[in-house]
Amino acid sequence: MKHDIQLTVNGDSYSLAIDPWRTLNQVLREDLNLTGTKLGCGSGDCGACTVIVDGRSVSSCLTLAVEVDGKAILTVEGLAPSGEKLHPIQEAFLEKGAIQCGFCTPGMDLSAYHLLSQNPKPSEEEIREGLSGNLCRCTGYNKIVEAISVSADRMNRKPSKRKRR
Repeated sequence: MKHDIQLTVNGDSYSLAIDPWRTLNQVLREDLNLTGTKLGCGSGDCGACTVIVDGRSVSSCLTLAVEVDGKAILTVEGLAPSGEKLHPIQEAFLEKGAIQCGFCTPGMDLSAYHLLSQNPKPSEEEIREGLSGNLCRCTGYNKIVEAISVSADRMNRKPSKRKRR
């Protein structure tokens, strides 16, 4: 028997009738065509499926879609909703070479986003702790940590005020 759920994903509202056994990852990828959220291990160990649900970082492969009924979800597509300008985290990942195969990147981006929303000026140790649920087989993490540090600095800068003539 299908369940009716309401989701707000990246600011857009959705009403869906889904089977109760389907995961949030399946619904995002298969029903909403938001394929940036990856499915890696399927057991919550790799972090590739990380999304933000009502301000909390969750593994979408372990979360049943019926559990997030009525909640707000942010996926990697929501970091740069226009598709024209990247989020500062995404820009820093590109600039610092923190992307190799790219499979872990959406989960890393969202874990970084969650970390920086909780701690805008993390130390290197705090960044590494914040990424502890995300695995990368390519970069060795140093470039990822550097990219998050750079993005934190950029996100904390106050825009300069220009004098009008």
